[in-house]
Amino acid sequence: MSLTTAWQRDPAGADTLTRVVGEALAATGHQQVAVKRSSWTRRYVLSVLTADVVLSGLAGLIGYLARFAAGGSPSDQSRYAVATVVFPALFVGAIASCRAYEPRFLGAGSDEYRRVFDGALRLAALGAIAAVAFHVAPARGYFLVAFPAAVVLVLFGRYAARRILEAQRRRGRCMQRVVVLGRERSVAELVRTVRRDSHAGFQIVGACLDTASPRDAEQVEGVPIFGGPRAVIGAIRATNADTVAITAFSDMDTTEVRRLGWQLEGSDVAMLVAPRITDVAGPRIHIRPVAGLPLLHVEQPELTGGRRLLKACIDRSVAAMMLIALLPLLCAIGLTVRFTSPGPAIFRQRRVGTAGTVFTLWKFRTMYANAEDRLGDLNALNAHGDGPLFKIVDDPRITPIGRWLRRFSLDELPQLVQVLTGKMSLVGPRPPLPSEVRRYENSVHRRLLVKPGLTGLWQISGRSDLSWNDTVRLDLHYVENWSLALDLTILFRTASAVLARRGAY
Repeated sequence: MSLTTAWQRDPAGADTLTRVVGEALAATGHQQVAVKRSSWTRRYVLSVLTADVVLSGLAGLIGYLARFAAGGSPSDQSRYAVATVVFPALFVGAIASCRAYEPRFLGAGSDEYRRVFDGALRLAALGAIAAVAFHVAPARGYFLVAFPAAVVLVLFGRYAARRILEAQRRRGRCMQRVVVLGRERSVAELVRTVRRDSHAGFQIVGACLDTASPRDAEQVEGVPIFGGPRAVIGAIRATNADTVAITAFSDMDTTEVRRLGWQLEGSDVAMLVAPRITDVAGPRIHIRPVAGLPLLHVEQPELTGGRRLLKACIDRSVAAMMLIALLPLLCAIGLTVRFTSPGPAIFRQRRVGTAGTVFTLWKFRTMYANAEDRLGDLNALNAHGDGPLFKIVDDPRITPIGRWLRRFSLDELPQLVQVLTGKMSLVGPRPPLPSEVRRYENSVHRRLLVKPGLTGLWQISGRSDLSWNDTVRLDLHYVENWSLALDLTILFRTASAVLARRGAY
């Protein structure tokens, strides 16, 4: 029965109209899926919120003590005591207005940190406008301390929360339960990719294959198959999943995807659609509506320009400051290396930099003087036989002090000189040997489009434990998706990667 017919038969029949509307909505696939957001998600959001309140309150207290510890008028002290109490609510409200507490932004990516920073800037701007509008002369010392302290403390708190979440995920906890929909090969590839990275927090618990996929097996990569696209809702209920992922290669058209979205309304079940492009992320991807279709606009990698110039300035400034600050440590390490085994303190090696230019890389010597002569005898022990890399887990050529230096990456500190001279960057791909470059496939040469780095995605992701393919994948991902925010994230995570000593040999 159409709405028009029902209304003509019973103009005053609200019950009839309600029933017909319900039938019409049911015909479009609108239904409630009885799955609510995981309890760990709510606990995590609440924990982050509580930490933000406490840390921003601590920042306000630091600002108050920095401004009024040495004295001040009683009226100012009482006024800013009230401001210190109110400050956490204002700060948390500002970052909440930037959607910094939505679960999809928490626990992964740089978006979470950027939204905190944007919220702090928004609050600072509103405060400045209010001060000018109402002719208020604020205590600048208070705000110059409280605002930066709040940003730093809150960002550190969220970083710590993320590390705790990753530790839980390595134990198989705090995972999003995912049902995957697509062709069998693309479903299998997604399952393998997700299992490789536990930090992503996805646990694939069910699969629904497109009609074009064979139905001979009951599982794909150990994941149970629940049927075709029409079985998605049943699969969600059976597995208590909270996420549906549609793979890049799927036979579903836009109408079917829209209908699935209607079916998931009000259920807290997220729907993810994988694009058919890979290794492109972050600021390079924008959604541009064209003729009612949400098209992905993919920007070209930024290999030159203003941001690259800013990166170079930051690299050289930070390298100069670190060399000055670490000069006593560098001298102590150099003397220790020199007098604990024969040979020079600095090991020099030819490496390949931007666009194939060759430069001399400096490291503290961690091997005995005859290490290069013994290389041929140790080829069989190479832990990376699948590629150009040469690494041995327990290399007999490494000196006792060298093993300790490698464990904490202290042997890499002389490379700050190469960063200062512009041959390297603080963050970038691993600097390869000329012999490695000669064995590159054509696509791998894209690693050489940017300066090699003192640290990079390869270091925070496992260092020498990574396979050759994973090293290439991470380096190419960095080249394609470089940004200042990504650099800051890598630098921030490098310290924990070094302390964890994973893959340091």
